[in-house]
Amino acid sequence: MKKYLSLLVFILVSSLGNLLAQQEADSTEIFLIDSYVTPETPNSFILSFITSQPCVSKVILQNKYEYEVSGKYAEEHKASIDVSSLKFDSTYIPFIIIVKDSSGKESRSEKYDVALPSAQKPMVEKSNYLFMCCLGGVIFGFPSPTLVIANEKKYFGLTKEIPVFSFHAFNSRYPIGYFTVEYSYIFNAETRNYFRTGYKHVFEIPYLEYISPGLNWFTNFKGFNGISPEVSVGIVKFYDVFTVYAKYRYNFKPNDKSRDFHEITVGLYSSFFSLNLNF
Repeated sequence: MKKYLSLLVFILVSSLGNLLAQQEADSTEIFLIDSYVTPETPNSFILSFITSQPCVSKVILQNKYEYEVSGKYAEEHKASIDVSSLKFDSTYIPFIIIVKDSSGKESRSEKYDVALPSAQKPMVEKSNYLFMCCLGGVIFGFPSPTLVIANEKKYFGLTKEIPVFSFHAFNSRYPIGYFTVEYSYIFNAETRNYFRTGYKHVFEIPYLEYISPGLNWFTNFKGFNGISPEVSVGIVKFYDVFTVYAKYRYNFKPNDKSRDFHEITVGLYSSFFSLNLNF
């Protein structure tokens, strides 16, 4: 019976794999070349991409503004769209590209984002901006829960990390890196208060948001000073401002293994209140 069941599972998996492969083969591949908003007024969204076969194409901005890119079948697609009068609820515009080949089959790109230049940012809807400021203030002050493991004992802690300086490249969704200050309190532990400062580097990754290795210096202001390497993973972004992340950190004092401890934290990241430096 197990043999027949295994054979059936194998046939189903193989059939599903062939079906997915066929669907992938039938779809049109879309290769984004360039996307940016010009800083000069009137602001224009410049878009260019190529497709794996001749297609007509269009682009949809923020799920509500739809524009034709190529009205005739082509493999090279370019558009310049005036966005100076449009209202956006974020300083980053999400967009997707939709193409249709000569047989009528439609294909969609992944979701992209393009940054608005500083001159365009006042066009963000005021009501939503005010809401984001209020929500951001509440979330900004809320500490992150932390599981602390020290000498085979587990403790609960709260951590508040503040990005101070963030470095952004043009058209990036996240900073390349940022400096932080941080305060942690560990309940019922022998040493409860910690202050940290450090640097985190950010790599955007597919399927998730980012992976960010970092290095901190910490102290309890009573002689316990050390280093804490860490790595965090951005899981999901919402309101285009906040990102839920999970972080692991190892804390140690050089030449003193007896006080090493581990931390696992779940929190929210935002550079909303940091000093953002663009280059």
